[in-house]
Amino acid sequence: MTLEEIKAAMDAVNRVHWVNCGYVVTRDGLGQYLITFTRNGSAIGLISRDGTRLNGKSDEFFIEESAEVCHEVF
Repeated sequence: MTLEEIKAAMDAVNRVHWVNCGYVVTRDGLGQYLITFTRNGSAIGLISRDGTRLNGKSDEFFIEESAEVCHEVF
């Protein structure tokens, strides 16, 4: 997924993950997009500090399907 696709999916109230269901793309109170690890709340920016690239490969992001059962990696 591209940055634009991720933002559009979130605007459409879809849950976007990175690599596995333990990582969720979130938006904070300042409107910043983050990749958050659900087990401990640790987060990094969705894009690099200079705003030029995703902090992850675009093919590693996916939208959670409603029928999909997501299991975290422990």
